[in-house]
Amino acid sequence: MYENRFTMPIKIIITGATGFVGEGVLLECLQHADVDEVLMVNRKHVNLQHSKLKELIVPDFFTMDIYSEQLKGYDACFYCAGISSAGMNEKDYTHITYDTTIAFAKNLLKVNTGLTFCFISGSHTDSSEKGKIMWARVKGKTENALIGLPFKHEYNFRPGGMIPTAGQKNAKPLYKFIVKLMALLLPKRVSTLKEVGLAMINATLKGYPLQILEIKDIKELAG
Repeated sequence: MYENRFTMPIKIIITGATGFVGEGVLLECLQHADVDEVLMVNRKHVNLQHSKLKELIVPDFFTMDIYSEQLKGYDACFYCAGISSAGMNEKDYTHITYDTTIAFAKNLLKVNTGLTFCFISGSHTDSSEKGKIMWARVKGKTENALIGLPFKHEYNFRPGGMIPTAGQKNAKPLYKFIVKLMALLLPKRVSTLKEVGLAMINATLKGYPLQILEIKDIKELAG
């Protein structure tokens, strides 16, 4: 359906590997034949060994400029870092979700002008930035800002419930139960983390005609 952009395996930067979404996407990248190398950019060490895997510890994402040499030569960034808005005020949530993400993205652009940037957003994100739901406004503001940056390609992924990948450690039992129930009752609102990871990889390899990918787009691109 889409034309391959790369004739060689790709190199990926991934954030949020210590969290639920990032861990699932990471595992998919490590298993994929067309992914040659994965650089985890983490605030703390992840105890995982793999021949494709590298790790860069960055305590403060606002200081990415001092790590420029380690960030060169990558084809894509899968930005899976984030936090739940539960119990947070808008100022603090904006600092983590918007300010940190945009600072990270701008620093990557300085050393990788041909980069594909994939951002984990959320279902029902508010692109108008004017709705009543705080997290949706902030996510929408972040999506809009990323779309405006001069990446080679930029995609915003809006998954709903996500069924974890086998072997994940960061999947809470209650969440696994809830998302399995959702898959039975509301299947159109659920994807698997395998599909999310594959869709990000395929967005880099093949592209997609939309920059905002809802659940149906994620499933289509995952193949």
